[in-house]
Amino acid sequence: VDDDIDARPFLRLCETQKFYKIHRFQHLYFWAAYSLLYLWWIFFTDYRKYFKGRIGPVKLKKMNLSEHLTFWGFKVLHMGIFVVLPILVVGVIPWLVGFLTLALVAGFVLSIVFQLAHTVQDTEFPQADPVTNKLGDEWAIHQLKTTANFSNRNRLISWWVGGLNFQIEHHLFPRISHVHYPAISKLIRQTCAEFGIQYIEYPRLRYAVASHVSFLRQMGKP
Repeated sequence: VDDDIDARPFLRLCETQKFYKIHRFQHLYFWAAYSLLYLWWIFFTDYRKYFKGRIGPVKLKKMNLSEHLTFWGFKVLHMGIFVVLPILVVGVIPWLVGFLTLALVAGFVLSIVFQLAHTVQDTEFPQADPVTNKLGDEWAIHQLKTTANFSNRNRLISWWVGGLNFQIEHHLFPRISHVHYPAISKLIRQTCAEFGIQYIEYPRLRYAVASHVSFLRQMGKP
């Protein structure tokens, strides 16, 4: 599972993940769990990756002095801007209310965007061959099978999430600005039709959310 959507042990998002009884209700409590993502990232996950030197199963290259200083420098800067300075200016309680509001909203928006792009009923979770450790499909096909778009014609949502609702295009062309994704999506859709490959797309946000909830229900069964 992509590290961006890995929420173990709180959520079970593919069949290879261990099942816990609480997962039977994940389609009900996922809203709250997603809201905690931002706090989880900045206060726990970042440090876990740093000290373990891994992102999931992928080992990171050894960091040089400049990279260590960059990591800790931005962590200190973040604490100064978002914690220390506001407390000095407005006090602890107003800061706490404001910071939690920001963090919970940001966490939910980030989470729902990532999840709607990957954990819906039409996407796949292919496993590598146990002998060769290779996937059956080549890279581009793998991206198409494991990724979904949503609300591509909704300009407000496209602006709000920075084009990440064009997740297929984001995966295939990560170095191209998202402002070009609408035009690129037409070419990809045509190519998929030509080669008989499914282009997974939910035209409305509510359709994607409904598919995600159904997926969570399915994964909530042993």
